[in-house]
Amino acid sequence: MRLILLGGPGAGKGTQAAKLKEHYGIPHISTGEVLREARAAGTELGKKAAEYMDAGKLLPDNIILGIVSDKMDMPDMKNGFLFDGFPRTIPQAKGLDKILQEKGQALDSVVSIDVNDGIVIDRLLKRSEIEGRADDNRETIENRLKVYYEQTEPLKDYYKGCGLLKSIDGVGTVDEIFERIKAVLS
Repeated sequence: MRLILLGGPGAGKGTQAAKLKEHYGIPHISTGEVLREARAAGTELGKKAAEYMDAGKLLPDNIILGIVSDKMDMPDMKNGFLFDGFPRTIPQAKGLDKILQEKGQALDSVVSIDVNDGIVIDRLLKRSEIEGRADDNRETIENRLKVYYEQTEPLKDYYKGCGLLKSIDGVGTVDEIFERIKAVLS
């Protein structure tokens, strides 16, 4: 299973990714983790990524795509994967398409976990209280949503055009949402 999870901040992608990883026996790839691994390994791309990360800048697509491509060559990726947080933009999606084509692979599905903004804001403010996360204040959450709608939301139309998009209602219990995802994937 080669899968991408889409959804705004607070949609529950990380929670569902953990369940999908276990259910399908595939690695869950978070770009943040991949970037930190590449940096720690001291690879050429990891060193370039570190320069941008240390300066607080967004990484150019070519670096992100290079690191993702390297990660996809790992033995545990041969039977499938689950991307969460990647791709974030149409150029990254097109770059991923090219990488997959070069490796003789294709995506099986793209699942969008859809949750309205009011619920997302409530979820993230509650998470902030529980976990003490300073980055989950209302202003930051609203900005993250704005960035999501500008940069990542267009991926839904892109993948719909590719015949890969499956949207599910992201409101309910963790298990209810997981059952919805399994249903659209079967």
